[in-house]
Amino acid sequence: MARTVRTWNHLGEMQRLHDEVNRLFSRVVIPYTGNFPAVNIWTGDDEIVLTTEIPGIEPKDVDVAVVGNILTISGSRKPEELGGDESYHRQERAHGNYSRTIKLPFKVDSTAVEAGYEKGVLSLKLPRAQEDKPKKIEIKSR
Repeated sequence: MARTVRTWNHLGEMQRLHDEVNRLFSRVVIPYTGNFPAVNIWTGDDEIVLTTEIPGIEPKDVDVAVVGNILTISGSRKPEELGGDESYHRQERAHGNYSRTIKLPFKVDSTAVEAGYEKGVLSLKLPRAQEDKPKKIEIKSR
């Protein structure tokens, strides 16, 4: 009696499972869990400079507030409008409200903050508050 041996194609089954999981999750919108907007911050003795990329967001839809050494950037990104016969193939860019609060290394003069927006990049210059600047103490000899 001849015996038939069946082998299992491990790689083929793994690929099939991978494709099926991708198909299922391609219809699910997973919210962005990172910090948005991402920022770069550098400091000098007298100011902080911050840049952040906020593509697709109009400057009028962004709020910047500074209180002491706390900076808050908030706003909203509107969803893209699709035509009546269109549907998403993939949607990775999140929309909706966002808010990012950052503790700065020193107090800022909020009346002198400068903000600029070019090509989707928001730039902030945040000058150090006068009362927060180090003061040289004169030493008197006797």
